[in-house]
Amino acid sequence: QVQLVESGGGLVQPGGSLRLSCAASGSIFSINDMGWYRQVPGKERDLVASITRGGSTNLADSVKGRLTISRDNAKNTVYLQMNSLKPEDTALYYCNADIRRYLGGVSLEVWGQGTLVTVSS
Repeated sequence: QVQLVESGGGLVQPGGSLRLSCAASGSIFSINDMGWYRQVPGKERDLVASITRGGSTNLADSVKGRLTISRDNAKNTVYLQMNSLKPEDTALYYCNADIRRYLGGVSLEVWGQGTLVTVSS
């Protein structure tokens, strides 16, 4: 069993900051790409940012310059530092990871349960 547990969401004023964390636990051999997605009611889940095991990052155009993704491979954890937040950043944020449970095993896509970020005055 492998799971991702997110934390760090909450209510913040426009212009404020939050840091989301997502820790993977369970039977893990290796983790490849990790990422953050977000979803608002009635819309599709969109990629916010992703990071490879080696640290290469990809960010959505709408968050470049404001959000930063990083990871700690020793802790099987990915972070999303969110600065200069806007009301349009309000969404349910999901963590995602490609996890290999054992040597030679297939890579499985695992999702967290989501953490709510609300940007409002």
